[in-house]
Amino acid sequence: MAVPTPILHLSDRARRWVLRANAAAAIGLAIAIFGMANVLSLRHYQRFNWSRRPFARLSDASRRQLEAIAQDIRFVVLIRPAHEAYRGVEALLREYAAQAPNVAVEFVDPDRDRARTEQLVAQYAWTGGEGVAVAIGGRHQIVPADELVEYAAPADPADPPRRTFRGEALFGRAIQGLVQATRPVACFLQGHGERGPDDFDRHAGYSRIAAHLRNANLDVERLDLGETKTVPNRCAVLIVAGPAKEFAPFEIALLRDYLNRKGRLLLLLDARIRTGLEPLLQDWGVLLGDDVVVDDARTLSGRELHVSTYPPHAITAPLQDLASVFFWPRSVRARDAEPGADKPAIAPLAVCSATGWAEFDPDDPAAQFDPQVDLPGPLPIAVAVERGPVPGVHVQIRPTRLVVVGDSDFAANGGLMGANADFFLNAVRWLLESEGGFAAVPAAFEELRLVLDARQLRHLFWFAGVALPGCVALLGGWAVWRRRR
Repeated sequence: MAVPTPILHLSDRARRWVLRANAAAAIGLAIAIFGMANVLSLRHYQRFNWSRRPFARLSDASRRQLEAIAQDIRFVVLIRPAHEAYRGVEALLREYAAQAPNVAVEFVDPDRDRARTEQLVAQYAWTGGEGVAVAIGGRHQIVPADELVEYAAPADPADPPRRTFRGEALFGRAIQGLVQATRPVACFLQGHGERGPDDFDRHAGYSRIAAHLRNANLDVERLDLGETKTVPNRCAVLIVAGPAKEFAPFEIALLRDYLNRKGRLLLLLDARIRTGLEPLLQDWGVLLGDDVVVDDARTLSGRELHVSTYPPHAITAPLQDLASVFFWPRSVRARDAEPGADKPAIAPLAVCSATGWAEFDPDDPAAQFDPQVDLPGPLPIAVAVERGPVPGVHVQIRPTRLVVVGDSDFAANGGLMGANADFFLNAVRWLLESEGGFAAVPAAFEELRLVLDARQLRHLFWFAGVALPGCVALLGGWAVWRRRR
């Protein structure tokens, strides 16, 4: 007869100890897994910005600027939380700190921390009230809080004033001013009917693009070759925007000499206007067409040309899928030239589609492509020209650079739409070879306002303050009653 195996029964007390040990082991294992997950997430993480607020995102220009600066950057915010710019400054500077490890941000409330406020006033010689101090390498600049928000008249008089948050542009300008010895100067050539940087005309003026240049940390000046008799050395880039009269021979000679001295020239030349610069550009391999580029596939009214697909270039790389609008542009093509080591390199920047063409009789209201006279597309309307060291030979020689655009209306006050301002600024950036030296275009506040009258406020109170909490209380009481039964 088999002897049954004895069954060991644990006492209630031992069973409780086993259950407690299992629970403790499970809790310890969960804590260990949680800790390891946190360590891995701190070392290997991906950051996403889901904010819809435009001032909570950094532009590509600001990110390039931060990448180019190895010094520590310190922001000290001395603004009351009730100030209208505080939320935008807080969101933007947290984004700055997240993008670069060398950025430190300190927020000080002048009402609550009087001692720290007095230290900052003495340290930065702070005058003028609230603002943001930007400090790099022992130097600093103060950005006043009142300049961070700009008001503009709305399109509809019934709408409230449009607010623009200028924090990113002003902070980028302050940073660049602290890291560079001098500010580059953009000279607008005058004397031939060109558009001026101080012309505030709503349609033809260039005051808005000049403001973009100043926000990009450039000084803007007017230059008259008839008075100076030379292009001064302080002129980092020379801009010729829409001349309406021909240049004198001595002025063309001065421009030729400027280019031979490794100058940087931005030419915006409108269609059907002869300026006398055509032979000079032909020497640089550029042929200006006496025509108007038309493209029925990329126009709405027949007057403008929309370009959203660009040839590859440093100027156009950030603009892909963004539309630039040019108005009655002329063709700007590369001239056939004999090959040589010193031949300028010409790259198209904006072209019409294959359905477009260069129209040589734009006065015809029903213009059609004439294969006997007109040139078929795709045709460039803007080119970048560079001549420098021989390819493959690494020498420290500053190249000569030109950008020629067959239109000047696209950068005027009335033409700054889509990516037009970005196209212009990218061209200047490439000419200056200072991609990190440009601040961003100000971003507009995205305001959401809920306007309620007294009756609606009462209804909202009874619904949110009485009805909803009452329903939750009734459900809780009913659940307790059911459980007790």
